[in-house]
Amino acid sequence: MFRNQYDTDITTWSPAGRLYQVEYAMEAVNQGSAAVGAKNKDFVVLAALKRSPNAELSSFQEKVFKLDDHMGMAITGLVADGRKLARFIRTEANNHRYMQDSSIPVNRIAELLGEKHQRHIQSAAYRPYGVGLLIGGYDRQGPHLFQTSPSGDVYDFKATAMGVRSQAARTYLEKHFQSFPDTTLDELVLHALRALGSTAPEGVELNIRNTTIAIVGKDTPFAIFSDEGARKYLDGFKMRPEDLAAAEVEEESDNDDGNGERPMDLDE
Repeated sequence: MFRNQYDTDITTWSPAGRLYQVEYAMEAVNQGSAAVGAKNKDFVVLAALKRSPNAELSSFQEKVFKLDDHMGMAITGLVADGRKLARFIRTEANNHRYMQDSSIPVNRIAELLGEKHQRHIQSAAYRPYGVGLLIGGYDRQGPHLFQTSPSGDVYDFKATAMGVRSQAARTYLEKHFQSFPDTTLDELVLHALRALGSTAPEGVELNIRNTTIAIVGKDTPFAIFSDEGARKYLDGFKMRPEDLAAAEVEEESDNDDGNGERPMDLDE
């Protein structure tokens, strides 16, 4: 993408019917470090690959946030925008609990997020949020997994991935998602990690420092496992050769933009 006369504000349409500011925001999501979500009949698992500007001198940025006891989210893109949306959701959840004396339904949160994204692309006074969200939660209707985008679109998924090199993860999930409803929680976590591992850059392995896992489900409040908490899932975890081969093929396809150039990762 490049600067042109139609991207000075969010309300200017190009002759081709495009809003470039929205496309720029969606590109920020596509270049953020990957996040994966999957659900079975009782649980939702979120897994995110954290990124550090300098592995030696700085810590990894958190990519998973608790929103309420029954839901949380993983983000891809601009972390600062994700934190702001997390505060918005927590406020809405607290207001609903105060007024209704019950937890807010997960699909209601997804609707509110879609409306908030829309408000930010309907006025030149705002800019789109440059972040995509995976919302995982459990309520009276069962487990839910929603994905939002800067354009205001909200999708309900059985399993999905977003971020850089996420096509490899989606390919893995497409091959295995039909078996997810009958899997155990540990098996579901393993599937999420295999999908996430296929998005990791060459030479990078999932470990307790760069990987965050979150679980929520029936009789299980939202819990985040990072650092030592994730060790029980990551110890001994290795990508299978067939998954590595598939990931390499997908990465070659993603990296070829028609000019033989590799896309640049976004520093969040």
